[in-house]
Amino acid sequence: MESFKTVLTATENGVLTLTMNRPQKRNALDAALNADLLAAFIAAEADDAVRAIVLTGAGKGFCAGADLATLIPLFTGARQPRDEVERKVQADPTLAMRAILRDLDLDKPVVAAVNGNAIAGGLELLYATDIRVAADTARFGLQEVCWSVFPMGGSTVRLPRQVPYARAMEILLTGELMDAATALEIGLINRVVPPARVMEEAERFARRIAANGPLAVTAVKRAVRASIGRPLKEGLAKEMELAIPVFLSEDAREGPRAFKEKRPPVFTGE
Repeated sequence: MESFKTVLTATENGVLTLTMNRPQKRNALDAALNADLLAAFIAAEADDAVRAIVLTGAGKGFCAGADLATLIPLFTGARQPRDEVERKVQADPTLAMRAILRDLDLDKPVVAAVNGNAIAGGLELLYATDIRVAADTARFGLQEVCWSVFPMGGSTVRLPRQVPYARAMEILLTGELMDAATALEIGLINRVVPPARVMEEAERFARRIAANGPLAVTAVKRAVRASIGRPLKEGLAKEMELAIPVFLSEDAREGPRAFKEKRPPVFTGE
């Protein structure tokens, strides 16, 4: 994979680790980080060697959301672009929405390693991940309403679908931050561990996913996405549509064969 200015990449055994790399700003999303993050996600989706993604942040924060000092003034016209990347982001506001996966669907599973606070756009990015491991010191919240800004990265749509309604409204309307224990209690995250174990646990999930049949993994994620919000009958029909090609694949023959022969399966994605 190509190198990026604000996103670090590392690949091992089918797992791609993407690290947002603006630690001095708690990985707040400026124009460069938005552009790099989107490019990294698109490259990962197109790379057959990548079977799972771990997303994390450098330093002590996961992501503090949009950079209020640079990105928001760029969008509002309060300042002019300073370079080509800023001109590109200003000209195409959808780029920032795709960078936090609001308007970009990934078939590749994404495991979030929440090493620190996930706030505002950082929390909205978290909604789009599939499995979430957080440090016990991490905090979560949407503070947009405190500054009369709308949390338009998917919060009013995704959050009430992922946690109970009353909890979602508390997060959306008060702007208060919650701790990791509370986030775990309401089902926003999967695991809470000490900070030193966040990457270890996230990588464990990612390696387990990467070892599974890639066709099955992709189809399962597509089926879940496609059926959310649909009537039951439509959801079941979509599930069948996506499941049948998996059952007819060579990998579906290899899996049971490996089980019978008591050996690890060798999946080719065919």
